[in-house]
Amino acid sequence: MAMITHVRVVRGRGGVTLAVAAAALVLSGAMGIRQTFGLFLGPFSVEHGIPVATTALAIALHNLVWGLAQPVAGATADRYGVAPVIAFGALVFAGGLALAALLPSGPMLLVGMGLMVGIGISCTSFGVVLPAIGRMASPESRSSALGLASAGGSLGQVLLVPFAESITALAGMTAALLALAGIILAVAPLGYRLDRGGPVSAGADESTPGSLRDVVALAGRTPGYQLLTLGFFSCGFQLAFIATHLPGYLTLCHMPMGLGATALALIGLFNMIGSWGCGWLGGRFRQQHVLGWLYVVRAVAIGAFALAPKSEMVVILFAAVMGLTWLGTVPLTSGLVAKVFGVRHLGTLFGIVFLSHQIGSFLGAWLGGVVLDATGSYGPVWAATAIAGLIAALLHFPIDDRPGRIAQPVAARA
Repeated sequence: MAMITHVRVVRGRGGVTLAVAAAALVLSGAMGIRQTFGLFLGPFSVEHGIPVATTALAIALHNLVWGLAQPVAGATADRYGVAPVIAFGALVFAGGLALAALLPSGPMLLVGMGLMVGIGISCTSFGVVLPAIGRMASPESRSSALGLASAGGSLGQVLLVPFAESITALAGMTAALLALAGIILAVAPLGYRLDRGGPVSAGADESTPGSLRDVVALAGRTPGYQLLTLGFFSCGFQLAFIATHLPGYLTLCHMPMGLGATALALIGLFNMIGSWGCGWLGGRFRQQHVLGWLYVVRAVAIGAFALAPKSEMVVILFAAVMGLTWLGTVPLTSGLVAKVFGVRHLGTLFGIVFLSHQIGSFLGAWLGGVVLDATGSYGPVWAATAIAGLIAALLHFPIDDRPGRIAQPVAARA
């Protein structure tokens, strides 16, 4: 018997445009706030005597919790809708920031900035927001729509990193963290826009097994899905290390104060171009090949930066190249999952892939602090970050992206 899959979509180009705008603002809040965390390593250490390794562990823990919670958040949004998941996540996210601000200590950092922020961001970021856009957009425009939402989400990094630095300088770290908590609460109601629309019959490329357990089991046995999951680990390792430790690394290199925040903001600015560009390329070329070349470019840039004599121009050029490749992996990865497996369980399937990303993020953020405390240098981690990019490229090029193959075994059983 033929199976009809229903997905939620927004009818009309205007509805999709409004949904993309809402997704971009939610992502701007969630992702922009987490990009500021590296700025607080120094204040937590100087003002409250918390070791850098402890703060780095809290940041690393939120990445790990984010990854562990993401499949659950994605599956919940797939079943019950995006709006309640985003609302819950925003409350927990804000509570974690407030706890770290008002009760700054090692244990409270681990609970607030680690556990609570990790749960909160799993409900307000890519694994919940982008699958909603993937279900709304047509297959032909899906990669571009995902790229546009991801690009708009970078606006938060451009604006919130200097915002957090300015508030910290004027009123202190506590005020900055509480202001960021207010921002994530303010964007939470936009999740309602992502639930607008009605059920329609899915097209051929959307056919997926009716059972969530079946689709997860079949995806787990698919070699391309395995390679994509392993490759996304490298992305998380690279991004978390750079976002967490670049400001401190530049301080060790005797670069001007504030250059770290400027670099992170530039990464966000150029990521707006890169995410949109990667989404556009993913709609015209095989997404796994675009991913492979993206990882090659990123690995070369990281290796060159680690070896080059440091100057403001070198830092700016590095930030620009990293921004162009920063989160372009996300629309490409989620688009590739949707192309092969359909969109009905996209939140769950992308959440599983994203867990690998966040395990890498945990290690990147944590090992940076551990290696610095042990050796006084970030050198070994820079080398590992460059090598991870080359490994990711080799994993992505052979992925088989033919659509609908996952549905065939289920149909055969029926």
